[in-house]
Amino acid sequence: MPKMKTRRCAAKRFTKTGSGKFKRRKQGLRHILTKKNSKRKSRLGQSSTVDSANMGQVRRMLPYS
Repeated sequence: MPKMKTRRCAAKRFTKTGSGKFKRRKQGLRHILTKKNSKRKSRLGQSSTVDSANMGQVRRMLPYS
C-alpha cells in the first residue's frame, strides 16, 4: 500500500493542537482594512479552532497529523 499524500494547501493552513483539534486563522485580515475598526482587526488576528462540522474534511486532507 503506498503512502497517503498530504494536501499541502491544508498543511499550510491548519495545525493540530494537543487535544486533537485543529487551529486555523480567521478570515478577513488581508485587505480593505481601512473600514474595519481596530477592535475588529484585533479579534481577527487571533487564532480559532476548526468547527466540528468541518473537522472530518480537515482530517481527510491531513492523514498523518
